[in-house]
Amino acid sequence: MELRPGLHRIQAPLGERFVALYLLVGDDAALLVDTGVRDSITESLLPYLDAAGIPRERVRWAVNTHCDFDHTGGNGALKAAIPTVQIVAHDLDADLVEDVQQLIDVRYGEFRETDGFDDPPETTTYLRSVSDLVPVDLRVSGGEEFDLGGRTVRVLHVPGHSPGHVAVLDERNRALLIGDATLGATVPFADGRPAFPPTYRDTDPYVESLRSFRALDADLLLTAHYPVYEGEGVARFLDESEAYTERVDEVVSALLRDRTEPATTLELVREAGAALGPWNAEALDYAVFPVTGNLERLERRGLATSVIEAGGRRTWRWAR
Repeated sequence: MELRPGLHRIQAPLGERFVALYLLVGDDAALLVDTGVRDSITESLLPYLDAAGIPRERVRWAVNTHCDFDHTGGNGALKAAIPTVQIVAHDLDADLVEDVQQLIDVRYGEFRETDGFDDPPETTTYLRSVSDLVPVDLRVSGGEEFDLGGRTVRVLHVPGHSPGHVAVLDERNRALLIGDATLGATVPFADGRPAFPPTYRDTDPYVESLRSFRALDADLLLTAHYPVYEGEGVARFLDESEAYTERVDEVVSALLRDRTEPATTLELVREAGAALGPWNAEALDYAVFPVTGNLERLERRGLATSVIEAGGRRTWRWAR
């Protein structure tokens, strides 16, 4: 649907969730934000372009907001359909955008050694089956502008969920297209039920990024997996997102203060349970991503200490 002049949201199925792609259309060119998975292109984007009367060849750029498979998995299908399109990603995420094995090992396998946590095999099999990665044509660092004809849009570097996460600013529509840069207090299923934790990774950059969104005074905030936020809803979502990071600090600090023995991040996540959010045990384990980020923040503040033990396990203590 066209939300505002030249700003389209294409919502594609993603299992029990959805992924929203965004198309910014100017007089001469169009820019796509994220490609979802393979079927997001073939079953949702291309039919939308044809129905809306937007020539496929007008889509000149496709910006991947970050490296996760549900934002890059359609890159190959898009290239096959529109060979002239340029795939765009931040330099810090680009290697993972291009290589599914690096994505699996570096991004999703980060906690194999430190916590014994990894995606289930069926999740990895699914990821491979829906991802079609290709080389990145243009690596960006933030600040780049794209002239669409009659309007320009700007790429912003907004790390936290990933090191190279970017957003796109559409000043004409007072709209921010942020992918997963800000994640509220839970990632939802398509029907609104809580699916899994907000999987930001580096807490301080994450908070700095969402605060930068406030400073831009956007009237429209567009994410990949949430409803459209408009007007006062923008501030509410950003406030909820920052408040969740403070909640994690409180929960984890209380657990560490009460413990006499060190604990891994995953052990703390499981001990916290419902205090972190309303997810089942399998989904709760994914809080290893944000909780690690908060523990690292507590360590920088001198409130927690970590040790890499034999076998590679990372354990935490309260700094007494």
